[in-house]
Amino acid sequence: MNLKVLSLALLLAGVSTVHAAEGELSIGTEGAYPPWSMADAAGNVTGFDADVGSLLCTKLAVKCRFVVQAFDGLIPALKAKRFDIIISGMSITQDRKKEIDFSVGYAELANMFLVPKTSDLAGIKDIDALLKGLDGKTIGVQTGTTHAHFIEKRVPSANLKTYDTLDNMQIDLASGRVEAAFADASALQDFLAKPEGKDFQFVDVKVQSKFDSTLGEGIGVGIAKESTELKAKINTALCELVADGSIGKSSQKWFKMDISRPCN
Repeated sequence: MNLKVLSLALLLAGVSTVHAAEGELSIGTEGAYPPWSMADAAGNVTGFDADVGSLLCTKLAVKCRFVVQAFDGLIPALKAKRFDIIISGMSITQDRKKEIDFSVGYAELANMFLVPKTSDLAGIKDIDALLKGLDGKTIGVQTGTTHAHFIEKRVPSANLKTYDTLDNMQIDLASGRVEAAFADASALQDFLAKPEGKDFQFVDVKVQSKFDSTLGEGIGVGIAKESTELKAKINTALCELVADGSIGKSSQKWFKMDISRPCN
C-alpha cells in the first residue's frame, strides 16, 4: 500500500484511529450530573462515568482525556469529532442510534419522580395512577434526556420544563416553580441529601426502561458510526469489566448498589 492510499485509509477510519495511534482516548462527558459525572473548576472529572472511562482506558492500554460538554451537545460534538466516545450516563435509544452508534449496555438504574411531601402525588404506588396524577402538572427534566421524551409521550398534557443541568432543575424544584422532577434515582438522591431537599420525597414508583422504549436499553458508550473497530474493542472491554466485577464495584461506591448490566 503506497503512502497516499494509506493516508486515505486512516482518514476514512476516523479520529479514533488517530487517537489510538497516539495512545489516547478522548471522552465526552457532561460533568454536572452527580454522581454520574462531576467536573471541578479545573476540569477534573470524577464520578461513575469517570471510573468507567478510566477502567476502559486501562483495558485498552490508552490514556484517558475527558472533555466536558453540556449533555444536549454531546452527540453533535461526537459527530463533529471533538472527542472519540461519550461516557455520560447516556441511555441507548432508537432515536440516538439514528445519529451515533453505541456499545453494549453496561449499566441500568430505575427512573423516579421527586415531589414535595405535601404533593397529592406523594402517596401514589402505581404507575398508571402516577401518570394520571401528572396530568397538567409542571414537570422538570433535563434537556435532551430520555426523561424528557418519556414525559412528552406518556404525559403530553403536562407542562414540561427543560433544564441544561440537573442543578438548575433542582433549584426550580426547591423554589416551587416545578411540581415534580423526573430523572434517574441516583441523581435525585443527591438533592434529597441537601438541606433544601428535606421537604421532598420520591414517589414510590420505579419506572424501569422496559416500561417504555423512550427510556432506552440501558446505559452505553456513545461511539461514532464509522468507528467500528473501536466499538468492537470497547464492547469486549466492557463485557470483561462487568464480568470481573469492576463496574459493579464502582457503582457500589457511587450509588450504594450494583447497577452493572451483564452482556447477553
